[in-house]
Amino acid sequence: MRKKIIAANWKMNKDVNETSEFFTTLQKELNGYNGTAEVVVCPPFTALQTAVKAAQGTPFKIGAQNLHYENDGAYTGEISARMIKSLGIPYVIIGHSERRQYFGETDDTVAKKVKKALSEGLKVILCVGETLNERDGNITEKVLERQVKAALDGLTAEQLKSVVIAYEPVWAIGTGRNATPQQAQEAHAFIRSLIAKSFGNSAAQDLTIQYGGSMKPENSGELLSQPDVDGGLIGGASLKADSFAKIVKSSPAAK
Repeated sequence: MRKKIIAANWKMNKDVNETSEFFTTLQKELNGYNGTAEVVVCPPFTALQTAVKAAQGTPFKIGAQNLHYENDGAYTGEISARMIKSLGIPYVIIGHSERRQYFGETDDTVAKKVKKALSEGLKVILCVGETLNERDGNITEKVLERQVKAALDGLTAEQLKSVVIAYEPVWAIGTGRNATPQQAQEAHAFIRSLIAKSFGNSAAQDLTIQYGGSMKPENSGELLSQPDVDGGLIGGASLKADSFAKIVKSSPAAK
């Protein structure tokens, strides 16, 4: 039975006061929630400690949005896996399309970050996905195969248990445009087939694959009902606790 994970990626939004307010509201919105989805909130670095404190005594988990692949050193502005782990944070997002697009992350640096995070005992939310030009050029599967293989190369089946893959069609992030449930399902099924080839069918069936392209309350139920869609990595719709809670509640029973 695959774990469902609904994760909020706040990107560069919310200060510490707004973070506290969000968790207060989220607890009220999800009071009595007995669904199967694990809820993860990924605030900016400056709000991580506030989020950890606010999540104490709740089922909510906290994640960071990025890390560096070195333990320490002269990397101004960067945060290491050990620093994240020292806060008691279990999750980290790696390879988000905005990191690739705006900050020059490559398949190589993403792979290094994945290995470093896993070596420190963190759980990885690995982002993969194609641009509009790549989809229109009919090379979506080629792009996904390259990204998935590069990021997971050399990992063991045991390490894979600490990896969640988030499929994020880049053309559907922040554009108001989203993949149809059928398009999402096709991409997720393809990613699962790649995992089966490299790690075996059992590992592939156990892997949680999230959808991360403009999921919102209006479309989350249909997207999450697809057989290979196991959750969501939510951007804009996660900034309001009531909206995010509606998405969490729309997740069907475990697959």
